Amino acid sequence: MESGSQFRLTPAQSAFCAQVRTLAETDLAPLATAGAPGHVNRPLLAAMGRHGLLARLFPGGADGRAEAAALDLCLLRESLAQVSTEAETALALQGLGTYPVVQNGTEEQIAHWLPKVVAGEAVAAFALSEPGSGSDAASLSLAATPTAGSGGADGADGWTLSGEKIWISNAPEADFYSVFARTTPEAGSRGVTAFLVPADRPGLGGEHLDMISPHPIGRVTFDNVPVTRADLLGEVDQGFRVAMRTLDLFRPSVGAFAVGMAQAALDASVTHAGQREAFGGVLKDLQAVSHSLAEMATRIEAARLLVYSAAEAYDSGEKRIAGRSAMAKLFATETAQYVVDAAVQIHGAAALQHGHLLEHLYREVRAPRIYEGASEVQRTIIGRELYRS
Repeated sequence: MESGSQFRLTPAQSAFCAQVRTLAETDLAPLATAGAPGHVNRPLLAAMGRHGLLARLFPGGADGRAEAAALDLCLLRESLAQVSTEAETALALQGLGTYPVVQNGTEEQIAHWLPKVVAGEAVAAFALSEPGSGSDAASLSLAATPTAGSGGADGADGWTLSGEKIWISNAPEADFYSVFARTTPEAGSRGVTAFLVPADRPGLGGEHLDMISPHPIGRVTFDNVPVTRADLLGEVDQGFRVAMRTLDLFRPSVGAFAVGMAQAALDASVTHAGQREAFGGVLKDLQAVSHSLAEMATRIEAARLLVYSAAEAYDSGEKRIAGRSAMAKLFATETAQYVVDAAVQIHGAAALQHGHLLEHLYREVRAPRIYEGASEVQRTIIGRELYRS
């Protein structure tokens, strides 16, 4: 279903979405299915590199700092999610892990890593969450200690990182990590610094975590991992801004991912209800089922419009987008949870069988209500924005 009013897609945008869905069906989905659950799927990333999908994340090219348009990112993620959540997530994680470098890295960092990411040859990770610091990102405690003789945090030439990160997508298989560490104790968000840490640094370790969704997620450990000023992403003690700048771009597209999953669940339900015979007819002729489908379709369209609106606000340079982005993520992810659950109900016991599309979506849909700011955090942001003058 196309969105209405000023948010109607252009013919070029609609054609692009259709092209992405076709590519996902014919090439990406088989590669995703062949991958090992819980591990980075490098053949899938390589295929997305060959087809230019990863390049869509970085329109400035391998040497540029230009950001993808937030709306384009949403269309890409929604289209992939309708066909293959694995492909969607693999692409999104490349963007999330690499954008701190694109937005804040040095020319040397960009020249070294961005071409490999665009080609699907290097795996990126965004390492923010910690055992005691999830949605409260400003409270993180991974310690960046100045090395001997390098002075205080601002004057340091080098640091060692000690502590751990957890629930990090692509860990521990990533080739590099955008890491956020505490350089100034007791300073909250003003004492965090971002570093680019290659995976081969001494003292860097990690392990896989077994989660309900099949994506690669793990723990990253830092045992006096050395970093220098050449590894900085942005300025010392300004890393929280680095993290938020990336999340501001990606938050609406988390909603797009949710919309794509919800649309897949609705499409499957419409087909099933139109064919499944029960009680002397087909399911769609039962008012309870048709009303459920109508509610699902209405909520999806509302969520899609919120996502597109937030993305266009970001792209147009509006100053106060936090509330709109929070609304988009909140409503879209909560809607996807509702729609997938309703779709399972319409399908009945078959949808609970391992390997069924809805069994897969039922496991996938839960996490987006937590990561990149839980729904409760989004409500807090929205409430706070209501009182800003």
